[in-house]
Amino acid sequence: MIEMLNCDCMDYMRGLPDKAFDLAIVDPPYGIGEALVDGGTWSVKWQKKGAEWDVAPGKEYFDELFRVSKNWIIWGGNYFIKYLPNCRNFISWHKPYMDGMHTMSNVELALTSFDENARSVDINKDSNERIHITQKPVALYKWLLSRYAKPGDHILDTHGGSGSICIACHDLGFDLTWMEKDADYYEAACKRYKNHAAQASLFDPVELTKETSAPELFEGGKE
Repeated sequence: MIEMLNCDCMDYMRGLPDKAFDLAIVDPPYGIGEALVDGGTWSVKWQKKGAEWDVAPGKEYFDELFRVSKNWIIWGGNYFIKYLPNCRNFISWHKPYMDGMHTMSNVELALTSFDENARSVDINKDSNERIHITQKPVALYKWLLSRYAKPGDHILDTHGGSGSICIACHDLGFDLTWMEKDADYYEAACKRYKNHAAQASLFDPVELTKETSAPELFEGGKE
């Protein structure tokens, strides 16, 4: 089941019991502000949104995230060191060039709760149209899920963005609760996911709206 919600993640998490999710894979705003949109011509497409949304979460967010998830992977964890415990298993994603568009840095870090050796991954291409300024490739989420999630795990994503993780969970058969607060990005991600599910499935997808999630797409069972 892929559940897509247009809501504030803090409101949602406050209503959850402890350890409701097996694994949280999240990509919260890093709080670097105008650096997101003043880096050159590559970012012009995204300037209509500005950087007003790039407000980094505080301690309350991480307290709730740790409460509701058994394990976690946090992209940009290096920006939130003061809120996170010591991390042995960090992930370095190498991404010097993606989708015909230069990115702001050629490496991005994720901190995790796993007691394993640090890892690196080199994934620089995404076959999908870029619909979000911080969009990550579906292949990157499949890499994470294949290494850190166990069959039957329920996955949480609190800052959904482009919906790449929805496609990855759909293809690999993981249950996911995904949320995005921004209405425009939510609609774009739902459209992207619906199109993928329609191509990958033998049944007709339901129409996704702000008021609905996507469990109906999986009534026939996981692929």
